[in-house]
Amino acid sequence: MPVLDIGSFVAREGEFITIIGPSGCGKSTFLHIMGGFIPAEAGAIRVYGNAVNGPGPDRGMVFQEFALFPWKTVAGNVGWGLEAQGFKKEEIAETVGAYLELMDLAQFRNHYPAEISGGMKQRVALARVLAFNPKVLLMDEPFGALDAQTRETMQEEVTRIWERTRKTIVFVTHDIEEAVFLGDRVVVLSARPGGIREDIRIDLPRPRTLEIKKSARCHEYRNTIWDLIRSESKA
Repeated sequence: MPVLDIGSFVAREGEFITIIGPSGCGKSTFLHIMGGFIPAEAGAIRVYGNAVNGPGPDRGMVFQEFALFPWKTVAGNVGWGLEAQGFKKEEIAETVGAYLELMDLAQFRNHYPAEISGGMKQRVALARVLAFNPKVLLMDEPFGALDAQTRETMQEEVTRIWERTRKTIVFVTHDIEEAVFLGDRVVVLSARPGGIREDIRIDLPRPRTLEIKKSARCHEYRNTIWDLIRSESKA
């Protein structure tokens, strides 16, 4: 039995799309196919018209696990991808400095991963991906391992970064409030094999702060999506 049965999916340049669905529906698999880590058995994935045949620098992937090198400093971790691509030291230093500032990590540049919090580790992981300037950012439940307070802080952080960079982001989550708060669109997948059950445009003002979660409109979106997921779980 196939894991996914996606007919058509389009992410427009600069959009922030969140993907949610019942447990086991193939959300992460869908994202990993986009990233080129898992080959699709049928159909095609294209980024700016170019076929995806494997991982590439046009797509940056942020995982739930921080996957930082414990022997490298914060600055060393952020610059690792650039080093691997053969950038000059001067270019690396300039780019790393810029993204440490963007992520409010400049004062921790010489710290090691064991010396910083979970939220900071995820900011380092995000800065490392942004540093090589991918066209599309793929995020696989990146805040799932964080406590509730840190998670909300990181939600605000990623919206701030998106406002500044306008990267195209596809973000997988199992948290309905997170999906609504972050997304321009929320794509709800059906139960396995995962297909697109609904593609919901989120009409909430930007820039967004956590206060918007208290709004009636936000609760309406949340209830609509919850009903869709619940109906799929019972199917």
